[in-house]
Parts: sequence; structure tokens; C-alpha cells
Amino acid sequence: MKRNFATKTIANGLVNWYREVIRHPQYRWWIVLGSLIYLLNPFDILPDVLPIVGLVDDGLLASILVAEVAQVIRDRRKSQPGSVTNMTAEVPPTIEVQASRV
Repeated sequence: MKRNFATKTIANGLVNWYREVIRHPQYRWWIVLGSLIYLLNPFDILPDVLPIVGLVDDGLLASILVAEVAQVIRDRRKSQPGSVTNMTAEVPPTIEVQASRV
């Protein structure tokens, strides 16, 4: 039980570190480049020649990379002037109508 808890804690710590660093503009492209090199490099923590286990670390890194880059792009688009989410839309006034039966 302790080993499972420690593994989850280490994994969560690494994922949180990765998310924090990739959102920092100074290091963002270094992390993206390093992640792509790791994904393309045949020498991994878990070698790709192992049937299923070898692809797990690459799949997790690729999914986190895509999710975080997409979030950075969304945040950048929201912060641009003139974006739909940045503009305050005016709601037209409500017109009250009194209906009667004919």
C-alpha cells in the first residue's frame, strides 16, 4: 500500500511540475522541445520494445504535452484584444408586450 501511494505521489508531483514549467513562457519551448526529443528517442525510461508497457510512458507524456499546449493556446487566444471571450456583449433591452385574445 505504501509503495502504491508513493508512486502516485511521485507521478502527481512530476505532472504538476511539468504543467507549471510549461506555462512559464521562459521555459515553455525548451520543455516542448525536450518532450518531443524524448518521444522520438528510442532510449526511454521504459523501452518501446516492451509490448504494452513501453508505450505507456510515451503515451502519457504525449497526452500531457498536447493538453498543456492546447491550454496555453486557449489562454493566449482569450487574452488577445478583440477576442469573442474578451468582449462584453450588450444584451438588448427586453420589450414587454401585452397580448389579448381576439
